[in-house]
Amino acid sequence: MIHNSISPVQTGSISGMSNVIKPTSPAEVTESFNSFLTEAITKLEQQEQQVHNVNDKFLIGEASVDQVMITSERALLSLQLTTQVRNKVIEAYQEIMRIQL
Repeated sequence: MIHNSISPVQTGSISGMSNVIKPTSPAEVTESFNSFLTEAITKLEQQEQQVHNVNDKFLIGEASVDQVMITSERALLSLQLTTQVRNKVIEAYQEIMRIQL
């Protein structure tokens, strides 16, 4: 005998999503984007500092080549992502400036 148990949809979980999407003003969006970029750049700086620390540890024999390579690649990927985001923002700005009203 096959017994399929399907639980009903909980409306509370769906109504909780209404808190996620809310109308915002352009100033709030700008502030949110600004804080996102600031946080991303701060994390990038921290990763760069971590690469320097691991390199120093490698020079005195406290870190392996694997740790150096992994840390370096993480920082490189983060830098590349940040550069691509910057390029897209500049591209979007230039596209907006080309719009004729």
